[in-house]
Order: sequence, then C-alpha cells, then structure tokens
Amino acid sequence: MKSIKIFYFSGTGNAKQISLWFSELAAKKNIDCQLFDIAKTDVKAIDYINPEDFLIFIAPIHGFNYSKLVLDFICRFPKGTNRVALMCTAGGVKIGRFIMPGLAGAAFIFSSAVLRIKKYKITGQIIFDMPTNFISLHPAMSEKSAQFVFEKNHAIVKKHFEKLYASKNDFAALRRIIADIIVGLPSFMYLFWGRYFMSKTLYASHKCNNCNLCIKECPVKAIKIVNQRPFWTIKCESCLKCMNICPASAIEAAHGLVGLVFYLWIAGSAILMGLLPSFFHYRLVEFLTFDVLLFFGLLFLLYRFQHLLLKNRIIAKIISFTSLTKYKFWGRYYCKNVKI
Repeated sequence: MKSIKIFYFSGTGNAKQISLWFSELAAKKNIDCQLFDIAKTDVKAIDYINPEDFLIFIAPIHGFNYSKLVLDFICRFPKGTNRVALMCTAGGVKIGRFIMPGLAGAAFIFSSAVLRIKKYKITGQIIFDMPTNFISLHPAMSEKSAQFVFEKNHAIVKKHFEKLYASKNDFAALRRIIADIIVGLPSFMYLFWGRYFMSKTLYASHKCNNCNLCIKECPVKAIKIVNQRPFWTIKCESCLKCMNICPASAIEAAHGLVGLVFYLWIAGSAILMGLLPSFFHYRLVEFLTFDVLLFFGLLFLLYRFQHLLLKNRIIAKIISFTSLTKYKFWGRYYCKNVKI
C-alpha cells in the first residue's frame, strides 16, 4: 500500500473522524493519504485514478443506505482496477459495556455491485458503530457514553487498518449480512420517499439570528431563504449538519407538525375509504393511489404554512415548545474531535 485516497461524506463528523484516524495511521507508516469531501468534490473532474492507490469510500447510513449524494458520486466515479474498501458509520448505542451494532442495509450491496461493474476489486466492507446521532428521532447520547464509543472505535480503526495494510481482505460487515438484506429493500423506499419526508422535519426557530451559516455549509445546498428565514427544500439529505453547526441552536425538529400531519392523514384516509368506489377499497390500491399523495400533500402544505407562522415571534415560540429538540433532556450531538 503506497498511497490511499479517502472519499468521505460527513454531516455530524463521525465519518470524517474515521477518515482522520485512518489518515493518522497511514502517516505513521509513511503512506501518502489524501482526504476528499464528497460534498465538495466534482466527480466529473476525476478523470484518472492511479492504479496503485488504495481507495476508501466512507459515509453515514441514511435510512439503511448511503445517501443519494454518495450513491450518485459512486455511480459517476470513473472506471479503474484499484483495491477498494467500502465503509460506513452506523448508529451505535451504548448498553452497559457493549455497543449495540447498527446496520449498513443496502449501502454495501448496491455500491459493491456498481464498483465491480467498473472493474474495481472490493477488498473490504466495514461498519463503524459510531455514536448514534439522528436526534430528529431520538435523544442525543450523553457525553460520557459518546466518549466511550469514540474510544472503542479508535481501537477498531487500528485493527482494520492493519489488516488492510497487510493486503488482506476485510469483510467484517458480512457478519450482519442477513439483517442487512432484510432492511435492504425498505431502504430504497427511504431513498425515493422517506428523505422527502425528513426534509420537512427541520425548521429555524425564533432563536434564529439569520447568520445563514446553515445555508452556506449545507453539503447539498438544500436550504434557501424564504420570507427572510431558512427554508428546507426536498434536496435535503437529512445529514443534520445544519443542526449541529448552528451557533444559536436554533434549528429544531418539527415534532408537533409531524404529529399533526399523521393525525390528519389517518383521518383523511378513513374518509377517503368511505367516499371512493369499491375498487379502491383494497388497502394496497388505496395506499398507492391516494394515501401517498395525501400524506405528502398535507406535509408540504402544512410545512409551508408553519413557515409563514414562524414570522410571528410569539407563534414561533409556541411552535418551538412542540419540538423535543428544544429541551435540554433531548440534547444535541457533537463530534468534538473534528470540525465539520
């Protein structure tokens, strides 16, 4: 192994931290190691890869897959014959002295197939169970628990680096392959539908001071100014970088809005069942023809309406109370070892 090129995508810092640890280990062995942020790298400009470079792709798991940004990057990556290791960071949960593992889902299965078609040699598939950080859905880990997980993963990175350095195959992720296959198919539902839902769960509360840092740093340019405040478009990949870098902690998850949408969706679906002809009374038919449109129609409409209401500071404060991310017990996630 003479040189390493690491292509990473990181929202909260976990994948970047793994990349930096690999870079540090490479430096100790006098191996040239370059890091490329996928969000800032024009894949069309990559027209040649040195065949002797060892390539690493690493990114977090979004809905049991790589995000669309990462999948697009891999699909457009130029052909080559290099050795490649696919890696991901999944949500690791500390229970006692153990870390409950996360899953890669379809990330390795799909990406390996694409890269093999391009003639690359897949020599590694590795999952790193970094601190779970999807605080839109669950509370953040305590600082003590997160530090425990960091230390465990630092040691794990060393083990995998030595194995890859010795030119050995490292398919540690295959231990979870059965579970990955089970969640693999639903992961594509997230890719085509779920991420649109997640993009409408973030908003800027009354604490927003219009510094526009979230807009400047968004990896996919998914945030724009509407009515003089940040507005999340469907380009959002739910990487939560905006939430983690906001200096005013003003970005919150719209739990109240989501609850209202689900309530209206269920009520509206029940009404539709009574009004539609008998042909549509088959649940799958109704779901595919009306329920999906009804759900996303309500979500997009009410998200826009909430955005208008946020102009009123009093109403904005009331809306903020419906978000669990407002409260201290929910916490915020920070990967303190890196700047994201």
